[in-house]
Amino acid sequence: MTRAYNAVVTRIPRSLIALLSLSVALGCAGGGKTPPKQPAEPVQARPEPEPSAPEPVADLQEVPLEPLDSIPDAEPTAEPEEPTPEAATLLAASLDAYERAHALWQAGDLEGALAHLDRAYELMARVGVDGDADLGREKEDLRRLIARRIVEVYASQRTVVGDLSASIPRIDNEHVRREIASFQGGERQELLEGYLRSGAYLPMIEAALREAGLPEQLAWMPMVESWFKVRALSSARALGMWQFIPSTGYRFGLERSDWFDERMDPEKSTRGAIAYLTELHEMFGDWLTALAAYNCGEARVMRTINSQRISYFDQFWDLYELLPRETRRYVPRFLAVLEILEDPERYGFDLPQPLPALTYDTVSLARSVTLADLEGELGLPAGVLPALNPELRRSATPPTAYELKVPTDLPSEALLAALEELPRYTAPAIDTTVHVVSRGESLSVIADRYRTSVSSLMRLNGLSNPNRLRVGQRLSVVGTASAAPPAASSGPTTYTVRGGDSLWRIASRYGTTVDQLRRDNGISGSRLSPGQRLTVRSGGTGSALYVVRRGDTLGGIASARRIPVGRLAEANGLSLRSTIYPGQRLLIPN
Repeated sequence: MTRAYNAVVTRIPRSLIALLSLSVALGCAGGGKTPPKQPAEPVQARPEPEPSAPEPVADLQEVPLEPLDSIPDAEPTAEPEEPTPEAATLLAASLDAYERAHALWQAGDLEGALAHLDRAYELMARVGVDGDADLGREKEDLRRLIARRIVEVYASQRTVVGDLSASIPRIDNEHVRREIASFQGGERQELLEGYLRSGAYLPMIEAALREAGLPEQLAWMPMVESWFKVRALSSARALGMWQFIPSTGYRFGLERSDWFDERMDPEKSTRGAIAYLTELHEMFGDWLTALAAYNCGEARVMRTINSQRISYFDQFWDLYELLPRETRRYVPRFLAVLEILEDPERYGFDLPQPLPALTYDTVSLARSVTLADLEGELGLPAGVLPALNPELRRSATPPTAYELKVPTDLPSEALLAALEELPRYTAPAIDTTVHVVSRGESLSVIADRYRTSVSSLMRLNGLSNPNRLRVGQRLSVVGTASAAPPAASSGPTTYTVRGGDSLWRIASRYGTTVDQLRRDNGISGSRLSPGQRLTVRSGGTGSALYVVRRGDTLGGIASARRIPVGRLAEANGLSLRSTIYPGQRLLIPN
């Protein structure tokens, strides 16, 4: 650690000491309740300068700080309608000092930045409000700006002054130790397999991080994101090694089409992750908070920061208890991975030899062929091309221009010649049907009719609420409608279970109950297997069909029919906590 670094760390500006008392005083206004905070914005008349174009350091250093005595004191007025000239002068001078501090910080002069922030805070503190709500709001906005910049300058010391290896703080606490124990126990095999896979991508990621000036330890983020699986898909639709959701992927240049999804491209997704992490660090000023925002989103972290009574309590461990459970684990898991990989023997790990780094050439294609056909024609081992091109959703090249990655020892002439021998690949058409919503129908009713799921219908039609349908609405549905239920019959029939079937669907189709199906087939649970043969007795059960109306509940329906609610739920494959929807069909047992 250099002398300059120590000097910066030990310097505590007066503004940082004063922030606590003023923040508490301002934050407790209004009966002890802090109003919801909005992200601080620069005063409109003097916008914050763009970081990309700071003033030259030499020019700023030549501009002396104005002495405080040259700024007139604010004089209170009884009912000010607009800021007094003195207040306006103070605010303008404070914002000017803040802007100079920002440019100095961008240029790496931390001492100069802190000195100007010191002055900006003292000038702002001298502004008299005296009941003027607008002036008070303007002063509070500026106070937040200055407070956040102080935190950012101190947090950035590790990145601007220290070396990259020290830029992410190493923490030893109970949360990190708990995650280390998890990796030592039930997650040991996953960590070892992730470490094995990491060799294929780590050199590329580290090189990209070095080029961007980011800490190389961030190269291990995919270990906690996806175990370095390029096709990893989460329940929240986050995809790829870096686990981008679709909207964030688009935001950072990761395109999607019917043919490819660049979230699964290791290099492109790494560039997107670096751009996102850079933006998050600029926003929050420290890497641990940036990592938390990468996991749960910057909006969630910003809301959590703004809920604090003191606005500069925004480091990760200040926010820890208020963040989502997954995020509370995410950052300690990342720190635990760094700890284990730094000294694996200490933690009982014998790490395998990582896979060799991927190397390849690219060839421009404009023809759709399957990768399997191409491998066969070129005599390549199966799986080589999909491993190099994981972003191809159909394991086939698109019919438009595409840069295909191929082994480095493969002559491009051989590949282009092979293309002429291969049949063109045509993507199978999706069998879709347009369904017009009728009165009384719900998504669950429509899903049952077309042998699909409510979630699939919602995704296909871009629906956000399963209960918002209107009569005449046109829905795209995959497949065709199922046949009408068979006529009632007292004799049994044999039914062969198909994919997507459930006891409730079969019972509903044949006019019987789930309970009756279980008794007739000796089934105790609800699990079915495709190809399983069931004995079904249509009708003859005394069951009636009820269409759920708005406001209905299971308890209310059961009470009106004078049957136990548990029996009603059982007959329809539901639990007492299940949600029912208008238009849903329920079997009423006798």
